[in-house]
Amino acid sequence: MPRSKRSKLVSLTKVDKKTRSHKEAQITLIQENADKWKYCWLFEVRSFRNGHLQTVRKLWKGTARIFFSRSALMAKALGTTPEEEHRMGIHKLAKQLEGEVGLLFTDTEPQEVIDWFADFHPPDFARAGNVASRTVVLPAGPVMQHHSDPPEPFPHNEEPQLRKLGLSTKMNRGVPTLEIPHNLCEKGKPLTAEQAQLLKLIGEKMVVFRVGLIARWDAATGEVTTLDGPRLPTKGGAEKVEGDAEMEE
Repeated sequence: MPRSKRSKLVSLTKVDKKTRSHKEAQITLIQENADKWKYCWLFEVRSFRNGHLQTVRKLWKGTARIFFSRSALMAKALGTTPEEEHRMGIHKLAKQLEGEVGLLFTDTEPQEVIDWFADFHPPDFARAGNVASRTVVLPAGPVMQHHSDPPEPFPHNEEPQLRKLGLSTKMNRGVPTLEIPHNLCEKGKPLTAEQAQLLKLIGEKMVVFRVGLIARWDAATGEVTTLDGPRLPTKGGAEKVEGDAEMEE
């Protein structure tokens, strides 16, 4: 008898939580890298995208090791007291591990690291909750997408989606068209899910991925140097990272 198209297999299994042995392996790996490299940097990110962090990993492959996971686990690996610290003085860095932060182990000299991350700030599309960095107004006429150069109008089959996202479009010779200008977003205000999706569709990148260097531990001296300057703002920016991305090479 043919199988009904409506019958589906439903899995009742759940994803296994990280085991104690897995966490212990992570702690050991962090400690091994603390033994291997000359410097350990504490960093934070704004407008997190895993793709950009993977780009950083690739560009630093062979010259650094990056960990971006739960701050409590990383702090435990380094040790938060003089009695528990894995290396001399590193507890001063571990005590600053809170929030969305990561560790970068490297032998590269400090000024080169500072200069590299100062220059690395790729733009990206905003998400719901991000604060608009500028006001965007769509002019009357064909709704254009700016992914290409020169910009092209949206195809006719995407008009229903544009209307669903809040645009009062009408078809004009097969092209989704606005009869009056549309205020898509206003600078300084949080973006809704619909606004963020529209910005992505038209190709407007509203946020910038940045890595902020907070402090540096020096293996030779055991000293921790805190970098001057304010921490990166997180409102509407950095997003929580689930899992243990630092183990992915």
